[in-house]
Amino acid sequence: MLANQQIRKFYSLAENMGSYTQIRSADKAQHTFSRSRGILIFAIVLTTAILGRLIYLNTVSNHFLENQLNTRISRVVKIPAMRGVITDRNNNPLAVSTPVASVWVDPTELDNLTNDQVNKLATVLNMTVAELNAKLNQKDKTFVYIKRAISPEQAKLVDDMQIDGIYNIQEFKRYYPSGEVAAHVVGFNNIDDRGSEGIEYANDKNLLGHDGVQQILRDRQGRVIENTGTARPATNGDTITLSIDNRIQYVAYNALKNQVEKTHAKGGSAVVLDAKTGEVLSMVNYPTYNPNNREKATLDMIRNRAAIDLYEPGSTMKPLVVAKALDLGIVTPDTVFNTIPYSVSGHLIKDVHTSPRMTVSQIIIKSSDVGVSKIAFKMTPQTFWTYDREVGFGQKVGTHFPGEAKGIFKSSWKDLRPLDVASMSYGYAVSVSLMQMARAYTLFTNNGCMLPISFYKIDSNITPTCKQIVKPKAAEQVRDMLSKVTEDGAGGTGRLAQVEGYTTAGKTGTAHKNRGKAGYLANSYVGSFVGYAPATNPRLVIAVMIDEPRGQYFGGVVAAPVFSDIAGPSLHILGVKQDK
Repeated sequence: MLANQQIRKFYSLAENMGSYTQIRSADKAQHTFSRSRGILIFAIVLTTAILGRLIYLNTVSNHFLENQLNTRISRVVKIPAMRGVITDRNNNPLAVSTPVASVWVDPTELDNLTNDQVNKLATVLNMTVAELNAKLNQKDKTFVYIKRAISPEQAKLVDDMQIDGIYNIQEFKRYYPSGEVAAHVVGFNNIDDRGSEGIEYANDKNLLGHDGVQQILRDRQGRVIENTGTARPATNGDTITLSIDNRIQYVAYNALKNQVEKTHAKGGSAVVLDAKTGEVLSMVNYPTYNPNNREKATLDMIRNRAAIDLYEPGSTMKPLVVAKALDLGIVTPDTVFNTIPYSVSGHLIKDVHTSPRMTVSQIIIKSSDVGVSKIAFKMTPQTFWTYDREVGFGQKVGTHFPGEAKGIFKSSWKDLRPLDVASMSYGYAVSVSLMQMARAYTLFTNNGCMLPISFYKIDSNITPTCKQIVKPKAAEQVRDMLSKVTEDGAGGTGRLAQVEGYTTAGKTGTAHKNRGKAGYLANSYVGSFVGYAPATNPRLVIAVMIDEPRGQYFGGVVAAPVFSDIAGPSLHILGVKQDK
């Protein structure tokens, strides 16, 4: 009985244990399923997040990341264009560009810069530590120039330091082979390689060219590790060919410099024109400056006196007055005038060397103020004023040279008083530039037809269009008078303008300097000479002005010799046959 009960109890326990195993198995299976489902869900969520991030990175955030790449590694850099060359008429360079480097910094990248690096960098760049730190500490900027236009050797030393955030780029620096000799013609550029004076300024757009663009990859030190393509190549600037003959430029400069120093003058200018075309073969001033090193240049040195400065031309105006009177037929070369001193509006008009009577030719040869003023009075004020305007006074020459002066001239013939007419006839009460006077004399070298003036070479097949001012006969008659001004024995004032082997012609001028409200200064003069050579078949027109010479001041003494020193060598340079 007991055995049966134990057997049933055993079976009952076994049955219960089976049920428990089944339950445990079921629980285990259920737990495994839940965990698998969790992993699956997690995997789906993770995959979705990754896909979502990829979609975001390739769509919404693509522009941001691209900018970050460009900022950190990939850069679009400028390919600098080389500025155009300026040459003289014979293709000799007057202004060229040479490659240089410029160092710049991104101050936001200077996290680990040491004092030793700063000191070494300052030494390499020839800067003080204070100057350098002022640039490095501009943390609100990402581009700051440290030093521009340094040598390639300096740039390499900076590269070798491998400082994060400090880079260099190629730029160009202007070089002027003729230095101070052609400075007032060519001008110069500023630190950004843009024209500031002279031809550089007048032709800045044509000389500038167009920068190119290139995509590159840089490493952390800013070194280029790959060129990924040129988006746009650089286009260099145009070549500008001037009318200047650099050989004549040197001749004129040396002649002017020597005379200004010899006479202890305040300054001087000279202009040389081609008498056939109106091309400017030379324009020089003294004092001058070196455009390659302008640290000591003053405004007085930089100022282009020949084109900008105004002066009263004195007796160089007289041939122009006589030419018009001859043209109108109101006088002949042999017409005689009473040349004793006389009064106009209470002002005494007299000559340095008084003579009671002179012919028109003698009035030019001996430079009579009395005689030329009486010739001027034979014209109406309107005719006199209109003629001077036609010659170009009171208006720009038209070369488009920077700063070109208009001069000072009465705005209307109605404003002319008798004393104005008299004064203007011998070169007072009117202010001109030396360039204007040189141009005016081209009417004598071109049969009364005045030439336009050009700083640019004119093609030999092109004949410049001139403006007929007086009849050819009148111009020829004045040419004959002007040739006697420089001849021995004729009693002229310009004998020091003679040139060995060549005939010459021209007119001297001497004028007190006008100080505006202070009036004319008793001991301050401008001496000038304007003429041409050879006299028989003019090739050159040369105008010279000496400002405030000390001691001797007459134009025939201080300016005529400069004409001679320029004309002789220049005619030989051009291969002009001697005519004397």
